[in-house]
Amino acid sequence: MAKKIDPCTLVLFGASGNLSRVKLMPGLFRLDAAGRLPDHMAILSVGRGEVSREAWQADIKSMLDAKFKNGYDKAVFDRFIARNHYHANPPTDPNAFNKMKTSLSDANVFPQNLAYFLSVRPTDFAPIVEQLSGAGLLDESKYWRRVLIEKPFGTNLPSAQALQTSITKHLKESQIYRIDHYLGKSALQNIMLTRFANTMFEPIWNNQYIDHVQITNNEILGVGDRTEFYNNTGALRDMVQSHLLQTLALVAMEKPKDLSPDSIRAEKIKLLESIRPLPVNEIHKNAFRAQYAAGRVCVADGHGENVAGYLDELARDGVTESVTETYAALKLFIDNPRWKGVPFYVRTAKRMHEGNTAVSIRFKKAPMQLNNEQHQNWLTLNIQPRECIKMEIESKIPGLDIATRTLSIDGPQRQQGDESIDSYESLLLNLMEGDSSLYLHISEVEAQWRLIDPIVKAWAEDKSSVHQYRAGNRDPEESSVIFDSKDQFWRYSIELGGDKH
Repeated sequence: MAKKIDPCTLVLFGASGNLSRVKLMPGLFRLDAAGRLPDHMAILSVGRGEVSREAWQADIKSMLDAKFKNGYDKAVFDRFIARNHYHANPPTDPNAFNKMKTSLSDANVFPQNLAYFLSVRPTDFAPIVEQLSGAGLLDESKYWRRVLIEKPFGTNLPSAQALQTSITKHLKESQIYRIDHYLGKSALQNIMLTRFANTMFEPIWNNQYIDHVQITNNEILGVGDRTEFYNNTGALRDMVQSHLLQTLALVAMEKPKDLSPDSIRAEKIKLLESIRPLPVNEIHKNAFRAQYAAGRVCVADGHGENVAGYLDELARDGVTESVTETYAALKLFIDNPRWKGVPFYVRTAKRMHEGNTAVSIRFKKAPMQLNNEQHQNWLTLNIQPRECIKMEIESKIPGLDIATRTLSIDGPQRQQGDESIDSYESLLLNLMEGDSSLYLHISEVEAQWRLIDPIVKAWAEDKSSVHQYRAGNRDPEESSVIFDSKDQFWRYSIELGGDKH
C-alpha cells in the first residue's frame, strides 16, 4: 500500500551533475508518471551559475530525452516540468543561502516541508548543512526538514565521526538520511522477506544447517576514468565497507519485531556490531587482495575485448606503483549463537569473467550420504543482473540403480508485467515519505568502518607486490587461502548443478 506523502519541496544540490542527469531527474519523472508524487510537490534545483527557469526546464527535457528513447507521455511531462524551478547558489556569494530562504519562503510555489538531497562532493556535506542551518532552513518548529547525504559518509572511522559531530550540531539523527543506493534494490530488500515470510527457511537459517555464506559483487568493467578516485579508495572501501556489509546484515540479522524503520535498523546494528574483528596478525588467513592484469573480457555483443591491466592504466596517469586492490575477499565470523562458527565470505572484484551480485548459501552435508560425489544443497539469492532465487537439491536419477543428481529449481523474482524500479526511485520516495529503513544509521556506519579500518591500514603498510589476476578470468586460486575448509570454493552465478567451480 502506498504511503501518504505530505506536500513538500525537494531541494536538489548538484542538480546539473551526472547522478542527477542519469538517475535523479529521470527517477523523479517516473515516480510522477506512476502517480507517486503528491500533487503539491515542487523541485528546486540548486547550481553554482545563473540559469533561467526556462533554460533549466529545457535542460531537464534533454535529460529525459536521453533516458527515455521511446518517448514519454506529454501530459506527465507537462505536469513534471511545472514542478521544476532553479536557484543559483554561487559559492562566492555570502548571502546565497539567505537568498535561497527568500525563494523558498513563497509557500504558494514551494510547500514548506523541505527535503534536501546533497548530490555534491563529500567535502561539501558539512558546509552545506551549516549554511542551511545558519539561514534557518533546518528549523522544524512548523514543518519537517530532512537531509539526504550521498555515499561515502567519511573515508574511515575518525572522518565519519568528525562529519557526524559537525552535522549533528544542526540536525537530529531522525533528520539525517545516509544513502546506500544498494539498499534501494528490490532484490536486496527481498532477502529479508524471503527469510521471514517463508516458514521453510527460518528454522534452518543457522549454524546447525548452514556450512557457509558467500556474498559476491563482481564486475566485468575496470576502473575506467576513475583511476585517481579508485587508487585512493580501493575495492574494500568502495564496495565492502558499504554495500556488501549491508547485504550481510540483511542476510544474518535477527527478525525485527515489526517492519518499522527503527526495528529493522536496530537488528542491523546488532548484527554489524557482532562481526568479529579480523586478527591483524593473521590478516593473510582472513583477507586476500589482488589487482587485475591485462587480459580479455567479454563485451555486450558476446565478443572478446583485450583490456589493459590496472597498473598499466595508472601508469598512463603518471602513477608508477600502487598496492590498491581491485579484488578484495574477506572471511568474517559473527559472534552470536545463531552464527557461531559459520564463515561469511565477502568478495568484490573488477574485470572478472562475469558481472553479478548474489548471496549464495551452502548447507551442510545431508544426513544420508550415498557416495562421495553427492553434492551439498545451495540456495542462491541473485540480486543482479538477473533477479531470482535458485535452490539446488539432490534428486534420484530415474532407473534401477540408487543414484542422485543435482536438481536446480530456478524462480525468477521479476515476472512479466512487474514494475521496473531503479534503486534511486525507491530511495527518493522513502525520503519524501519519511521512511528511513533503507538508509544508514550512524551506528551502522561506525560499525562498518570499525571493521574495515584495520584491514585498510594493514594493507597500506604492506608494500610487497600485490597479487595479479588476468582480466576476464575467475577468482585467483590463491584467494582460497581464506577458506575455512578444503572443500569450500567460490560459487559462480551462471552455473547450475552443485559443486562446479
